[in-house]
Amino acid sequence: MLDFTIQNVLIAVSDDYATVDVQIVDGAIAAISPSLQVIGTAIDGKNKLLLPGFFNAHTHSSEMWQRGIISMFPLELWLAELYDFAPLDPEQVYLSALGTAVETLLSGGTSVVDHLVLIPGLELETIAIATRAYKEVGIRAFIAPLIQDESLTAGMPSGESAQTHEPYFRSAAATLEIIEEAVRQFHRPDEGVNILVAPTGIQLCTDALFEGCTELSDRYNLCRHSHLLETRAQEKLAQEKYGCTAVEHLKRIGFLSNKTSLAHCVWLNDADIAILAETQSTVVHNPLSNLRLGSGIAPILKYRQAGVNVTFGCDGASSNDSQDLLEAIKIGSILHNITDSDYQHWITPRQAVKMASLGGAKGLNIADKVGSLTVGKQADLVLYDLTNLSLLPRTDPIGLLVLGRPSNVVNSAWVNGKQIIADGKVTTINVNELRQELFNRSQWETKRKSETVAQIEAHYRTVMGL
Repeated sequence: MLDFTIQNVLIAVSDDYATVDVQIVDGAIAAISPSLQVIGTAIDGKNKLLLPGFFNAHTHSSEMWQRGIISMFPLELWLAELYDFAPLDPEQVYLSALGTAVETLLSGGTSVVDHLVLIPGLELETIAIATRAYKEVGIRAFIAPLIQDESLTAGMPSGESAQTHEPYFRSAAATLEIIEEAVRQFHRPDEGVNILVAPTGIQLCTDALFEGCTELSDRYNLCRHSHLLETRAQEKLAQEKYGCTAVEHLKRIGFLSNKTSLAHCVWLNDADIAILAETQSTVVHNPLSNLRLGSGIAPILKYRQAGVNVTFGCDGASSNDSQDLLEAIKIGSILHNITDSDYQHWITPRQAVKMASLGGAKGLNIADKVGSLTVGKQADLVLYDLTNLSLLPRTDPIGLLVLGRPSNVVNSAWVNGKQIIADGKVTTINVNELRQELFNRSQWETKRKSETVAQIEAHYRTVMGL
């Protein structure tokens, strides 16, 4: 059903709302105006709010298998525990990608950036499985295979002690070959699947890997994605490695561009922020994982004032423990009211919605195609039920959506004009079966010990002055 008309629906206009009809023809927005002729199927938009779909602009789907269980650790120790118990089963990769897509859709997201953890030796199979899951659900997928070429201990500053690290099991060159093959096999933007080059971050990647990713990005016109300065330890590490900030270094080696999105960006200085603005790089704000891991509060208001594009991500489901995009948008907006006492800089609900939709599209270089209710753009749309108890009594619809605690409010969602949610239910896959599979393949668990954490914790506490 790529032709339909949403009738009598509320949309946001400059400082107000208007009740209009929205015509979709061949999966694109053809007209927005009151009292339009019905084309295709008529959809009742009465007492509903229509918004462009949001972007879950940074997550790691397979972390779903460990949500609620990882210890209260900072990132460097949290990662050690994560990898000691990471799922290496292709079926788990498939189910958690389905779950990530469904939870994103049910909280207003029509696109997901999956910084996908690869199963060693089954890298292309891992990407193929995630691709299959996202296509089955119908969400717009940006698969960013998570790559590195240094071992986990290299991600911590060495401080005063001389550290030696095990070599990583795969070379930068071999890793880049895998990514190039993934691009050939799976990069199909017209079918809703995009491959990104996605080195995990300066802490676990050599310049050779970053430069190889930049070259692939330029050759195949791919977006770039990476973690950047999530923790204070990474800020220290960058100084040890490069003798300058991580942002200065990434600029020097050519990784920053208008096709680059950077997750976290907690520990940047003013000169770094100016570089992000100048290179038109995008910051993906992951407020919940930054709180959960004690990473810090990213200077989002400073980014916005400097003209840096900012959007939101949930991050992986064991550093946030949820894929509720509306929750990430709420926390990611109001958290900053404590970082700047000038309330005129605070993020309004309308600004938050624009960051989550158009900001996400800009970060993936597709703002000309999606991200706003604009004639000619593809119909990545979400319809919210304004009669839902959590959005009542009636005040400002977007205020209720962003500042409230909306639950089960998505009535319908379309990606590229194809309906994926109708009457609050996913239509493309059987969610009850998915729930049963996730339940059956897991068990209640409370006590487990990470051997890697036991090996590295003393060093971490020393270098961080704990």
